[in-house]
Amino acid sequence: MAATAPVPAGSVRLARRARSMPWAALLDVLLVVTFAALGRASHSEETALTGAFMTAWPFLVGTVVGWTLVRGGSKNWPVTVAHGIPVWASTLIVGMLIRVVIGAGTALSFILVAGSVLAVFLLGWRWLAQRYATTT
Repeated sequence: MAATAPVPAGSVRLARRARSMPWAALLDVLLVVTFAALGRASHSEETALTGAFMTAWPFLVGTVVGWTLVRGGSKNWPVTVAHGIPVWASTLIVGMLIRVVIGAGTALSFILVAGSVLAVFLLGWRWLAQRYATTT
């Protein structure tokens, strides 16, 4: 029986990152939509699903921009906190800029709340994932 050569550790890490990308992207999208839905619910606004997407779309564009900036043609997926910071900042800044262009609200209190909630959401899961990865 022929022995198989061991797989280099770097290849395993790269394979794990490649597999985690769709889940990481989906998780970011779900969290941005959740942020919008929670905001709408806190103001007792109707049309929950369509309204959440109408509120979320500028921020989702920002998330895509952030993912594009972080990826930049590299094989690194933004699944660490360090990679998450530009994703979070882009989500917030691009989202707010689009809201200004379309005439939606950008009050300072909204910017602060959005920045805080999006930071907890988009950086929080990355921090937990990193913490879990270092303990296993």
